[in-house]
Parts: sequence; structure tokens; C-alpha cells
Amino acid sequence: MKFARIAAGLAVGVGLGVASFMSSALAEDTTLRITLQLPMKSHLGQNVALFKEKVEDLSNGEVSVEIYDSAQLYKDSEVPQAVGSGAIEMGVASLTRYVGDVPAVDLFYMPFLLNNEELVRKAVAPDSPVRAPLDEAILGTGSRVLWWQAYGGVVLLSKEAPLKTPADIEGKKVRVFGKTLGEWIKAAGGAPTLISGSEQYIAYQRGTVDIGMTGVSGVKSRRLWEVMDTITVTNNADIEFIVVVNEDFWQGLPEQHRAWITQAARESEQDVRDRMASIEAEAYAMAKDNGMTVYRLSDEEVAAWKAAAQPVYDQFKDDAGELGQKVLDAARNLAE
Repeated sequence: MKFARIAAGLAVGVGLGVASFMSSALAEDTTLRITLQLPMKSHLGQNVALFKEKVEDLSNGEVSVEIYDSAQLYKDSEVPQAVGSGAIEMGVASLTRYVGDVPAVDLFYMPFLLNNEELVRKAVAPDSPVRAPLDEAILGTGSRVLWWQAYGGVVLLSKEAPLKTPADIEGKKVRVFGKTLGEWIKAAGGAPTLISGSEQYIAYQRGTVDIGMTGVSGVKSRRLWEVMDTITVTNNADIEFIVVVNEDFWQGLPEQHRAWITQAARESEQDVRDRMASIEAEAYAMAKDNGMTVYRLSDEEVAAWKAAAQPVYDQFKDDAGELGQKVLDAARNLAE
């Protein structure tokens, strides 16, 4: 009887041990749900798909990724709260969506400050004196920045005629996607209207706004030639998206999983940055093929837009405080 009890006890112990091992093994699997406002055919969608492929390959399936594109779960404006609160593990949002908590992020929308690829690359490098303080500040919202996604320079969209000078937008409603971009439009005499990326097509179609604002890659992915016919290449700001993960979730992951995710994120960031010039060139070509006129500002016309922009810098300094001044000085130093 004693032997039987011991055998039974061992069996139970082994059973519990196996169950514990299996539970532990199952706990090692990680699922990342990512919300994205753009369609999968967009270059940001393709970039997230690349991340999924890389991290699942690196982890041999221990880390899996589920992508919810086209704002199925959350609009762009809702992503910071959704990820920061832990409602979803990861999300993609325009950098400017963090302006409420970190006003300094709108540095990238300061008129004509980072208006060429060389300056942008220096500014967005992970250890740059521009990006690093912003990533650290965003961490305070409950989200960790995993990588930045290039979206290109700003363009304006219109019907029938290009927008050569601020006089061409005076009194007109202009779609914007950030506070500082709105200040720029206001300083130039227009009426800014905040509209998310996923809603801009219908806004142009219905005439909710007179003028559009986006990156040229968005013209391609959203087929905006169906509702607008002219692109004015202002390149007044650099559009950046960021991919964030909930910080509490991140800290709860096994160290090896964090390493795999970090490696995949870095490779994905480099890929989209390196392809941005060709992505934009392809988008411009497709826009033209679909009947759009592409107008590039002359030096004199750029000067007219710049002249109207000074109030934006004054407002930024007031709103963004010490951190804003720090990253603004760092950005200006990049050009020296």
C-alpha cells in the first residue's frame, strides 16, 4: 500500500511537472497584434508585413504577428491611447499623434526645417540628439518606440490649379494631420481642418475641405487622383510614422523575444528608409499616369511660403518648452 501511495504520488508529481512544463512552454509563445490605419498595399503596410516575416522567421514561430490594417480596430488618432493603455500590444501612428503629450514631436513639421533626405536621415537615426529625446519622452505615455517609418515629404493637393503661394489657399479649408501643420496653414491664411488619413478620400470627394495635405505615397495607396487632380510639391515638412509597443507588455516578454523583435524592427526601419526615394518616385509617376498634374515650386515661391511661416516657430517654442528648444537646436545643428 505504501509503495502504491508513493507510486501514485510520483505519478501525480510527474503529471503536475509535465503540466507545469507545458504551461511554461505555452507561456513562451508571444502574439503581437498591430493596428495600422493604412491598407496593406501601402508601403507602411508592406513594411509591417516585412517585420512580421522577419520576427516569425527569427523566432521560428515563437513570436507571431497579427496585422489589422485600414483602421479596422483603431483610427490613427486612437492608437496612442490604445497602445499606451494596453488595449492592444502594438500600433502604427503618425508621429504627430503624440503632440498632446509630447509637443516637441512636431519638430518634424516645422516649415522647411528638415527639407532634404540627408537632414532627415541624420535626424531620425536612433541615437541622434533629435530622435533619442523624443523616443524617451514618448515612453512616458506607456508606449515604447520600436522603429520609425519614413513616409516622405508633405505635398498639397488641389483641383484645377496648383498652389503656388500662400495667396492660393487664403480663406480655403485645408486638410491637415497635425497641430503644427495646422499652424502653418493658418499663418499662410488658410483654414486648417484635422482629418485622419483613413477619412481624407471621402473628405475630398464630399468637398469637406478644398485642399488636401499628405505624402505622395498616400496619393498612390489611397487612389487620391480619383478626387483631386493637382499635386503641389511643397516638401515643407517630413512625415514620420512610428511603431510602438505597450511598455508593460514589453517588460513582461522573455529577453530572447525582445531581442528578436528588436532585430526585426531595426531591419524593417532600415528597409523602408532606404526605399523611400524610389517609393516617392513611383508614386509621382503613377499620379501622372492617372491624370494628375505635378507642380514644383520655384525658389521665389518657396521663399514666399517661408516668409509666412515665422509665427509657427514662435508658437512651437511656446508650446514645446525646454524639450522643444533642445531638439530644435539639435536639428538646426545638423545642417551646419
